[in-house]
Amino acid sequence: MKKFAIAALGMAALCLVVTGEDVPLGGPTRALAVAPAPDTLANSVIHTVCVRCHNDTRRAGSLSFLEFDATEAVANAETAEKMIRKLRAGMMPPPGIRRPAAATMTAMVEELETRLDAAAGGSPNPGTRTFQRLNRAEYRRAMQDLLDLDVDIGAFLPTETISDNFDNIADVQMMSATLMEGYLRAAGEISRMAIGDPDAGPRQVTYKVPKTASQAVRAEGAPLGTRGGISVIHIFPADGEYVFKMDMHPGPTGFLYGMTAPDEKIEVSVNGARVALLDIDPFMSESDPQGMVIETEPIHVRAGPQRVTAAFLLNAEGPDNDLIKPIDYKLADSNIGSAYGVTTLPHLRDFIVTGPFAVTGVSETPSRKRVFSCRPTAPGEERPCAREIITALGTRAYRRPMETDDVEDLMVFFDLGTEDGGFEIGIRTALQAILASPHFVFRLEEVPANAQPGDVYRLGDIDLATRLSYFLWGTHPDDELVELAHAGRLSEPEVLEAQARRLLEDPRSEALATRFASQWFRLQDLEKIHPDALLYPYWDHRLVEAMLRETELFFEHLVRSDAPFFELLSADYTFVNERLARHYGIPGVTGEEFRRVHIPDEARRGLLGHGSILTLTSHADRTSAVLRGKWVMEVLLGSPPPPPPPDVPDLEATDEAEDGRFLTVRERMEMHRSNPACRSCHRVIDPIGLALENFDVTGAWRIKEQGRPVDTTGELYDGTPIRSAADLRAALLEREDSLVRTFVENLMAYALGRRIEFYDMPTVREIARVAKADDFRMTSFIMEVVRSAPFQMSAVEMVADDDIDAGGER
Repeated sequence: MKKFAIAALGMAALCLVVTGEDVPLGGPTRALAVAPAPDTLANSVIHTVCVRCHNDTRRAGSLSFLEFDATEAVANAETAEKMIRKLRAGMMPPPGIRRPAAATMTAMVEELETRLDAAAGGSPNPGTRTFQRLNRAEYRRAMQDLLDLDVDIGAFLPTETISDNFDNIADVQMMSATLMEGYLRAAGEISRMAIGDPDAGPRQVTYKVPKTASQAVRAEGAPLGTRGGISVIHIFPADGEYVFKMDMHPGPTGFLYGMTAPDEKIEVSVNGARVALLDIDPFMSESDPQGMVIETEPIHVRAGPQRVTAAFLLNAEGPDNDLIKPIDYKLADSNIGSAYGVTTLPHLRDFIVTGPFAVTGVSETPSRKRVFSCRPTAPGEERPCAREIITALGTRAYRRPMETDDVEDLMVFFDLGTEDGGFEIGIRTALQAILASPHFVFRLEEVPANAQPGDVYRLGDIDLATRLSYFLWGTHPDDELVELAHAGRLSEPEVLEAQARRLLEDPRSEALATRFASQWFRLQDLEKIHPDALLYPYWDHRLVEAMLRETELFFEHLVRSDAPFFELLSADYTFVNERLARHYGIPGVTGEEFRRVHIPDEARRGLLGHGSILTLTSHADRTSAVLRGKWVMEVLLGSPPPPPPPDVPDLEATDEAEDGRFLTVRERMEMHRSNPACRSCHRVIDPIGLALENFDVTGAWRIKEQGRPVDTTGELYDGTPIRSAADLRAALLEREDSLVRTFVENLMAYALGRRIEFYDMPTVREIARVAKADDFRMTSFIMEVVRSAPFQMSAVEMVADDDIDAGGER
């Protein structure tokens, strides 16, 4: 029956071509060596339309369809999936080629999908994955869960490689001597932070203040009555004396920058209590022996994480600058420490903590409470207590119950540490060994002992627990999940579903926003954009943080409220604080707390109205139709444009018109694509980006550019006319299949820790179909990923011939 249905579908749609209900295809097809194939709709379109570009001569996209037979799509599944992706996005045939009717194209793609999905249903390929290691974000979260420590892992581990949008893709997580050294160094330092170090010697830790951090308003965490500066959680290794140094920004002449008010002072506080108040010398200079540094006397601080702040006191006789008073000096403080700054306030550059000196011991800390589940009161109690502590720590760190050999191996390190410094040093040494262990650093999944290359098997419950927790929480499984897995119950469908829903309801599931969505939307690129301070004087670090938080809170709300996926683009609400609300022109919002607000302006609605997206797809001094168009095509539609051909002239070369005036972005793009080598791609990319031109580099609304009205009109690659950002949004929402499947692909890639391959696409489509039946609710997508074969199963990696020696062994 299924074969009959496919044939009937193909013949019915083929009639559209034969009876002329299609858009005419143009002149007769030139004689091509087209392989004979059964008369299905897909074959008809492929061999009358597609082969004009995809033949052995032109090979557009490096593909030739002369030998392609849709009835044998399963044998050419990778090529068929490429066709489906482009057709679903409406990108084929390309602009300039007359298209068959929409009904014909839909029937064609459904024919291909039906054949591929039917074949996959009988023998699903769950794919395989090499080991995964804890990346920087996962390591940091693990330290929070395991030791109640928030550690700057960037001080130990290098930047992660991003592949297919994410930093957890296994096959690019290569190990190196440098990386291994970083993990070992992290284990040593973090175990010292957690337990404390009564023998600690003086060390220096520097906290840099971002150059765009406003010095006109109170820093987050700083005491009331202060402005600017920095407030951080610093982990003190021991009770002792510490010295705090403030390195100030110099002006262009080498003297203190921005000193005009009398009696400027800077306050140092620990946990909100003032420990030092220092005068700022207006005549300090880089040429002085002390340079631009202000230093406290030694101050006694207890061990553990403490909030330390260095901030300027609010001065009633502060700067009276006529240039900025008429607008708002609190928002005009973005070009810190530069010759043409827009405020006259002193600026903090670095905050340096040095110590400890005169150590008096180690006080109780949150980490020590987490580690020391028992305390020996006699020498004979030390090893049993150590065994209890090590078993508890190892169980949480290794994400599974400890085996006898695991504990005995770690007790060796405890004994070594005890010989050097007693019980606590022994525990610290064992903790260091745990954090350096492959059982902690690597997420290895157990393969059945008798499995052969190519075999498909179900994951063990322990491995399934780890996959689930890292998918939804971005960190280790908790005790309940591990206990169910150890009992062999997690793989029971009803138990797995209940646990997935429990994890989703937990606050830690915000990782879906801060980890998954943040990387999918490429929010990490936001910190790379530094808008020109003269063109955008209100830009500062606080605005960047607010933009980032808006998008994270928005996605988190979609998940927690189980909203339909398409609200991602159509939502008439967002989340702002006062700083961001003022930037968007939204009235009635005060304070630093974020709250949900209604957006009456249709152009601002949904993700495409977020300042984060609009800024990261811009340049420092101008918007970019290319970057914005590429972002939509790659991130939302999953159909990236081809790379530019070689020797294409730089867009910056077209900067001025013949009459000397500056060109708008549209004028630059029109000049740029007058080059035939540029035209084919830019006619696809540019209309998308130009539709967003009412938003400037910072995402603020504008109606003019270079003194001329902004023109957002254009035509999408499929002929859809666009007049505004709202039209672009509506056009994208018409591409329901592409939007949904791109989302599912990214969600699966993040959940599995590997890139999505062509053989995963039947699963992607099945998840999309199930979610559609549930009105595309966000939870439906997440739960279907958890239920899917690729999530719960794996395949044994095939052995390449090069890996097999003459004796038949690897």
